[in-house]
Amino acid sequence: MLTEQSIDGYRNRIGVIVNQPNAALPIVVIGAGPIGLAAASHLVARGLEPLVLEAGDGAGSAVREWSHLRLFSTWSEVVDPAAEKLLAPTGWVRPDGAGYPTGSDWVQRYLQPLADALGDRVRFGTRVTGVSRLGRDRVVDADRERQPFTVRILNTDGTEERITARAVVDASGTWSTPGPLGGDGLPALGERTAADRISYRVPDLRDEAQRARYAGKRTAVIGSGASAFTALALLAGLAEDAPDTKAVWVLRRGLSGSTFGGGESDQLPARGALGLAAKAAVDSGHADAVTGFRAVAIETRTGTGSGSGTGTGTDGERLVIVAEDGRRLDPVDEVVVLTGFRPDLSFLAELRLGLDERLQAPVELAPLIDPNVHSCGTVYPHGAGQLAHPEKDVYLVGMKSYGRAPTFLAMTGFEQVRSVAAALAGDHEAAARVELTLPETGVCGGSGLFDEPGAAPAGEDGGCCATTPATLRIGAGAPAGSGGC
Repeated sequence: MLTEQSIDGYRNRIGVIVNQPNAALPIVVIGAGPIGLAAASHLVARGLEPLVLEAGDGAGSAVREWSHLRLFSTWSEVVDPAAEKLLAPTGWVRPDGAGYPTGSDWVQRYLQPLADALGDRVRFGTRVTGVSRLGRDRVVDADRERQPFTVRILNTDGTEERITARAVVDASGTWSTPGPLGGDGLPALGERTAADRISYRVPDLRDEAQRARYAGKRTAVIGSGASAFTALALLAGLAEDAPDTKAVWVLRRGLSGSTFGGGESDQLPARGALGLAAKAAVDSGHADAVTGFRAVAIETRTGTGSGSGTGTGTDGERLVIVAEDGRRLDPVDEVVVLTGFRPDLSFLAELRLGLDERLQAPVELAPLIDPNVHSCGTVYPHGAGQLAHPEKDVYLVGMKSYGRAPTFLAMTGFEQVRSVAAALAGDHEAAARVELTLPETGVCGGSGLFDEPGAAPAGEDGGCCATTPATLRIGAGAPAGSGGC
């Protein structure tokens, strides 16, 4: 029989701190990406103790996977102010604010040094597998808010731990859960079978194996955002060296004036240039556009089929994508699916979250980021008040807070965690004082080409939104002249 002393000893070994006031417990931050590390920096600035849990083996693990791409935000927009203050005593040199970092630059020159500055407040190789209230599943009301959180983690060596926390800030992002090919949100029939010929990432054509995979091939690119623009432009560039390279751009909607983003009227010039590069790929004949095409199935066919691109897959097999209306694309060799991302909520199942039924974003935030309304990226600033859940002291921040909406910018996330840190510190006035200036027009989120983008001047008209940025304050409503779409 276990004695009370032996039970307490077991609790300590698995990470449960016995009889410790909640205020003395750390605030667990899930994810050591740009927003998670910014959250930790703001918590430290507030005198609170964060514990960052990262599944990867280094800072910015997801960013490392698209290290070959260049952001369309400048350095001045992707360095958090609190993080900069934490880095300053280490001798860190801030990059030129006007430059555009690649994913690799962002990790090596900012994220990893920031994680190093946070020291043992960041743990790598620790995957969060569950979060709950100590001794309470999501059904139990009794004494719920007085209980600390219990965070279950799986270490890379296979051992499990349980960490007790006073609050949880989930900045784990959405990178691990890309959207499927199927137009109904489900994998298309045959999508799993053809998995070895389908990628859900923008190809890195500097890598010889990936370059060989797409050179001289016919590739279907599914998606309508910045990632699809990037893939089309890269494949068009590859076609200059391998003339048989051909892209088929598959859009679920029709072509319109906003299909290629804000163009020269985009206040993020690199983002506008990205859309123009995709348009050039279509205009030059390196890519064909197929519109109103919602995939329902993907079939494997033996033989070279028709269309540009002479390469074939394993044993001469090619892929045919079938639409809901019965249309069939000419056979392709490869498929690149860039249909957005969605949050992984599985490990939060025992928490009481208030999520919008469509976007899977916090219910107060969802109307501000709804892509059915904000197709031009006119997202109003927001903070702890809009990110709160029925479960007190739980916050989803960064890309994860946006659920399935594609309109996220890093500086939006920095403002989120500034507000959340203030709320957790009890400074509710500062938490409510949310101000932010966002560039309008175009499609927010994502990243651009590896090559240094040209300086595309912002136009005075064009695009569906006004080009004058507005500083917004929560509670003030939409400012006059904000130029909704």
